[in-house]
Parts: sequence; structure tokens; C-alpha cells
Amino acid sequence: MKANTTAHLHDIIQAVDAIKQFTAGKTFDDYISDDILRSAIERKCEIIGEALNRIRRDDADILEQIRNHREIVSFRNILAHGYDSIDDQIVWDVIGDDLNALRQDAKALINHSA
Repeated sequence: MKANTTAHLHDIIQAVDAIKQFTAGKTFDDYISDDILRSAIERKCEIIGEALNRIRRDDADILEQIRNHREIVSFRNILAHGYDSIDDQIVWDVIGDDLNALRQDAKALINHSA
């Protein structure tokens, strides 16, 4: 695995961990009523999607080993370019449903390359 790819996988893990920290003990109502929390989470999601884009450019075979990578990149594009059509419930659901699997995949790839 290329060094850049490993760095991007670490960026993904750090962003997932930050989102988990931001949302610990929070509810959906907390999320929608706190602009700073929403902005922080959306930014970390953008970082995740961009890291996946960079992995695709540098090491496309690795990207295929990450579940739902296409959907994650599409989600990042919506956050970055379709900011006026973001559905807060979808963002909240992604946090609860999808981040753990993404973190597991990134961690497994790092461990496999070590």
C-alpha cells in the first residue's frame, strides 16, 4: 500500500473518531439545534469523502475494499456542493449506522499493510 493511502486511511479514522466524540451523549434534537455541532460533523464527513477520493486516485484497488465507498463520496459531494439540500436526519442516520463499518474497514487495511 502506498504511504499516501495509509495517511488517508488514518485521516478517515481520525475523522470518524472525532464525529463519535462530538456526538457522544447527543440526540438528534441536540444535533439539529446546534449549528456548531452540525458544522463540525459535516466538515469531518467532507474530510472522509475527500480522503476516499484521494485513495481512488492513488490506489484504486484499496478503495474497493471499503464498504459503501461510492455512497460515502457521493454524500461528501452533497455536503460540499448541495449544502442547501442537506437532510439532517440522513446525516444523523449515517453517523449512527455507517461510521463504525467505515472505521473497521480503514483499520483492517492499515493493519493488513503493516
